[in-house]
Amino acid sequence: MTAHNWIKIYNESNISEYTATRENETRFWQSLSFLKSQSPLPEALKDAAEFGIKYVLVAVNEDIGPRGNCGNGGATDGWHAFLKRFLNLPCNQFLTPSNVLLLGEVITDDLQQQSETLDNSLDADLTRLRTLCEELDVRVSAVLKAIFDAGLEPIVIGGGHNNSFGLLQALSNSQQKQCQAINFDPHADFRAIEGRHSGNGFSYAHHAGYLADYHVVGMHEQKNNDTIIASLQSAGFTYTTYQDILVSRSTSLTDAIKVATTRFDPNLPLGIEVDVDAISGMPVSAYTNCGFSVNDAEHFVYLSAKQANTHYLHLCEAAPKNHPQGAAQGYIEAGQVLSGLVCSYLKARQN
Repeated sequence: MTAHNWIKIYNESNISEYTATRENETRFWQSLSFLKSQSPLPEALKDAAEFGIKYVLVAVNEDIGPRGNCGNGGATDGWHAFLKRFLNLPCNQFLTPSNVLLLGEVITDDLQQQSETLDNSLDADLTRLRTLCEELDVRVSAVLKAIFDAGLEPIVIGGGHNNSFGLLQALSNSQQKQCQAINFDPHADFRAIEGRHSGNGFSYAHHAGYLADYHVVGMHEQKNNDTIIASLQSAGFTYTTYQDILVSRSTSLTDAIKVATTRFDPNLPLGIEVDVDAISGMPVSAYTNCGFSVNDAEHFVYLSAKQANTHYLHLCEAAPKNHPQGAAQGYIEAGQVLSGLVCSYLKARQN
C-alpha cells in the first residue's frame, strides 16, 4: 500500500461545518490551501511545494496508542477541536496562512473500530492494541514520508504520542540520516520495547536507529520510573525536569530550551514534540494540575521552531471529552490551545 491509500484528503466540504464568515474579515480557512491535484500523493505534494506551500496540516485521529499504554481513550477528538478554532481566526499583518496546506487525516477508522471492544486491563486485549498501534505506525510513516520528500513541514495534530515513532521514521528515511527531537512532556516516553504504544515512541525510534539525540523539557520527577530514566541516560539522552524549572527554579524555561537546542547537531533534522498533558488543566488522557501554562508551551514551540534544522511540529494527546466540565468546554479549551501552539510555530518559522 502507498501513502495515497492511507490519507483522507480534504476539500472545502470537509470543513464547512467548522467555518463561518464575517464582514470585512478574511479568516484562516479562506486563506489556506487544499490539495486539488489528481496525481498520487507524493507528486501532488511536490506540486504544492512548487506553488509556494511550506507547511502541511495533517491529523491522526486515534487513541489506540494511549490505551495500549494502559491509559485512557479520548485522543481521537483533538483535531476537530483545533479545526473549529483555527479555521476561524482572522488573517492579519501578524499571521496569514497563505503557505499552509490543509491536507486531511491519516485513515484510522478501521483500526479504531477494531480497538473499540478491547479492554486494556486484559493481557490479550492489551497485546492486540499494541499490534494495532504497529499497523498505525506504517500508515503514519508512509504519509509523513511523502510530505517530507516534497520538502514540506508537517504539523501533525491528534492521537497519542505513539505517533512520534512514525514521524521520526519518516523523517529519517526521507533525509537518509538520523534525527533529533525536543519534547515538552512530563513523561520521557522511553518505556521498554514491549509492543508499541504511546509510552515508547522515542525508545523504539532510538532502538531502530532513527533517533540520534533527544531532550525532554519539563520531565516530571514523579512520573517516570527508574528504568525509564536509566534507559534515557544509557542512550546518552538528556532532560530538564519540571522541578528544575518550576519548583526549585534552578533554571528558567527559556534557558532549558536554549541549552537543549544549542546542544543538538545543526546538520541533523530536528522534530518538535508537544504532549499537551504538560499543560495544567488541559483536557487530555492524563489530566494534571501540576504542569506548565499555555503560554509556557507556546514559548517552547516558538523558541524550538526558531532552529534552522526544524522539520515538524507534533501536538498530541488532547482529549476534549475528558474535560472535568464536560466535552463542550473541552472542545473550546483544546481548540484554543492547539491553535495557539500552531500559530506560535508558524510565526517562528516565517520570521
